[in-house]
Amino acid sequence: MLHLLSDENFNGDIVRGLFLRQPDLDLVRVQDVGLQEVDDPAILDWATVNNRIVLTHDRATMPNFAYQRILKEQKMVGLFVVNDRMPIRQAIDELLLLVNSSEQLEWNGIVLYLPL
Repeated sequence: MLHLLSDENFNGDIVRGLFLRQPDLDLVRVQDVGLQEVDDPAILDWATVNNRIVLTHDRATMPNFAYQRILKEQKMVGLFVVNDRMPIRQAIDELLLLVNSSEQLEWNGIVLYLPL
């Protein structure tokens, strides 16, 4: 199972739907770990130290910081950029597909844009 971290502005309806469909999901929110209102690099640092793939809707800045880590040959556990215009049910379905059909290590250094 994947270990996930949702960033501050990630849609709460998606998070709730994920837990409704899979109660044992290993997902924490930045708000749960004291990272609210910190910058993107700090979130990526925390996610790396804690081996968590970041879930975000932020297509503007978060991927750039992730790519900077990769270019500097720093570890980057993974980033899933979920289009905020994607229907909630589709986002839940696609995220659960990834959670249940892949391994954590497969996403090291990967920025994935959803929808698939």
